[in-house]
Amino acid sequence: MKNKTYNKKKMLVVFAAACIIILGLIGRLVYLMIFDAEYYQKKAEALHEREREIKAARGEIVDRNGTVLATNKTVCTISVIHSQIEDPETVIRTLCAELEMEEETVRKRVEKVSSMEKIKTNVEKEVGDRIREYNMAGVKVDEDFKRYYPYDEAASKVLGFTGGDNQGIIGLEVKYEDVLKGTNGTILTVTDARGIELEGVAEDRVEPVAGNTLQVSLDYNLQSFCEQAAMKVLEEKQADSVSVILMNPQNGEILTMVNVPEFNLNEPFTLNSDVDTAGISDEEKQNLLNQMWRNGCINDTYEPGSTFKIITSTACLEEGVVSLSDTFSCPGYRMVEDRKIRCHKVGGHGSETFIQGLQNSCNPVFIDIGLRLGSERFYDYFQQFGLLSLTNVDLPGEAGTIMHKKEDIGIVELATMSFGQSFQITPIQMLTTVSSIINGGRRITPHFGMAVLDSDGKELERFTYKEKKGIVSEKTSATMRTLLESVVAEGGGNKAYIEGYRIGGKTATSQTLPRSAHKYIASFIGFAPADKPQVIGMVVIHNPQGIYYGGTIAAPVLRSIYDNVLPYLGIERAPVEKAEDGENNED
Repeated sequence: MKNKTYNKKKMLVVFAAACIIILGLIGRLVYLMIFDAEYYQKKAEALHEREREIKAARGEIVDRNGTVLATNKTVCTISVIHSQIEDPETVIRTLCAELEMEEETVRKRVEKVSSMEKIKTNVEKEVGDRIREYNMAGVKVDEDFKRYYPYDEAASKVLGFTGGDNQGIIGLEVKYEDVLKGTNGTILTVTDARGIELEGVAEDRVEPVAGNTLQVSLDYNLQSFCEQAAMKVLEEKQADSVSVILMNPQNGEILTMVNVPEFNLNEPFTLNSDVDTAGISDEEKQNLLNQMWRNGCINDTYEPGSTFKIITSTACLEEGVVSLSDTFSCPGYRMVEDRKIRCHKVGGHGSETFIQGLQNSCNPVFIDIGLRLGSERFYDYFQQFGLLSLTNVDLPGEAGTIMHKKEDIGIVELATMSFGQSFQITPIQMLTTVSSIINGGRRITPHFGMAVLDSDGKELERFTYKEKKGIVSEKTSATMRTLLESVVAEGGGNKAYIEGYRIGGKTATSQTLPRSAHKYIASFIGFAPADKPQVIGMVVIHNPQGIYYGGTIAAPVLRSIYDNVLPYLGIERAPVEKAEDGENNED
């Protein structure tokens, strides 16, 4: 009797428990069907939806005249959807042939179980069209965009290039990524339980938004001409590299920036040298590529040599420690403490005025006035002129000035700094500082970006740049323009003289470190017209063979450029009498 009662109670407990479980399941089902219905409906739809990205066209880069420097060409992305493939062997065989890929690579991707697998990107449109015509089940051909540079090597280290995802890697392409990149779109398709796309079901499509056009200050015609001039001297002098910059010294617009040898922007991972890459590691090859991509005008520093005498002269005139009529004596060297610092003219220049010292590029004269200025004031002018700050040019990777600490500048350091040695700056820093000296004393910001345009060429935004006034007085600026004009007309810069044009400038020859390597840098900075400069140019020749003096090999390069560029810019010749040639200095 007791067992029967116990069994009944046990059954009741089990029944009650079962009822509770059933009621809980019913309650959960009601909750899911009523309160969570929308969430699970979306989850179910997602299982039958496939999203494909539509790449946005990247904005173009155009020069100041509207010439297209960077644009896009249509390419294709080839993908496979595993669940839709009906004849995998035919797909593998066809894609191997059309895409010129190894069978092992294609097979691995075709046989991979995934919702969608990319086989190859950046496929030429003609190839993509042929693959589409095979009408193979499970093979998708989506049109995409690849960056294209119509002039291959033109301004390669300025423009930069993009990666496989069409994102900027170096140069203006990465600096103005936000302007150029655009917004990608999407295509949403519906599939059945097997992953097969359903025909007749409307696609959801979000159209891509193309990037905007970037207008830059470069002039393709000038860039092309300067590249030819640079290549000519590179080959003639068997130099390591040659850089040329042309800029408007009044507002900082950069008209050309050349760094030869340039590289092919449409094949940026192909070395531009004859280096045999067969036996080198990936890391070594990447280092060679990084070096090839470097923009020497902004990424690399150098000892400016005698072009820096422009800055020393300006500081000393501004400070009043030298006048134009001051006289000096040059025996061919100057003793500074225990060091004998030589002039480039071994026999010396003898007695000379300050003006003649600048025309002759005489080191002892500049040592004397540098010592008069003193290390503290010299350092202060370095800061005042902006030499200890970046120029903020709109390109990535600008290098800063390599300079002694103020407390470490002794008499010998001051003496060598006064004629442009024992510190390093970039070419763009040197050109910007000289621009500020000759334009009335305004520190301008060198730049390429001018405006953002829409696809119809309508201006959406005009860039503005900082300018600092009072770098030097108007009087000192005017004096320096006159002095530098005399350097070209009568002094060591005479090989830059062009009849009918008032040109000012300064030559330089500096030695690289270590001095024992006997490698030199020849350079020249020149501007025109001298009374109101509209263009300033710089030529830097690295490690020329044979004669390496700036006055002999760099000045004639800028003269040949200006002979064509000045008329192009609308700067007219005027009758100017050239004084008798001064000493033919080779500095």
